[in-house]
Amino acid sequence: MAEVTQRVRVLLVDDENLVRVGLRMILEGDPGIEIVGECSDGIEAIAAVKRLDPDLVLMDIRMPRMDGITASQRLLEHHPDLKILVLTTFDVDETVFTALKTGVSGFLLKDTVPAELVSAIHAVAGGRTMLSESVTRTLIDAAGSTQPNTRRLGALAKLGQLTEREREIATAIARGLSNSEIAEQLFISLSTVKTHIGRVLEKLDAENRVQVAICIYESEAH
Repeated sequence: MAEVTQRVRVLLVDDENLVRVGLRMILEGDPGIEIVGECSDGIEAIAAVKRLDPDLVLMDIRMPRMDGITASQRLLEHHPDLKILVLTTFDVDETVFTALKTGVSGFLLKDTVPAELVSAIHAVAGGRTMLSESVTRTLIDAAGSTQPNTRRLGALAKLGQLTEREREIATAIARGLSNSEIAEQLFISLSTVKTHIGRVLEKLDAENRVQVAICIYESEAH
């Protein structure tokens, strides 16, 4: 019997029609992805999620009426299981930093190659968090100039709860390594990595890998 796989139902949110057309062309080429709708701003996105019940929202940041950050925060308040993958550029600010701490599943650059975008959609839909090390570092650097010392101290206090091995795991997560890459680098089994990640998330009171990475970068900010 042929294996039946459920397609990822994706909602596209971007105020530029040409961008949406391009995204649709890329994603519809993958048999495991179904585009269920398109929106041009955050207000439309909130209504569309309620109506269409997508698995994942591919969300732009800068849009009229309601930006992607505000829309993501409101969506996650009412749909905590919804996956949101943010599309961004290197022009980032504190609002993006804040959004990632609310539970957004990851972020990509708009110039991400098609194959990586498709892979990211499937990874996020499967429960993974997409971390681009360069983008994450840029986000933290952008906030660094106004980073309150209390935030750094708070991050250090949280990390102080980790064992030496758990700190290694958290640092590897911040570098964007996958579970298998962490296992290979630290010479431990994949199941051990998963166990450590669970403990790291619990001790740092983090919902996902993005928040672990942010805690690491906050502790390093000066």
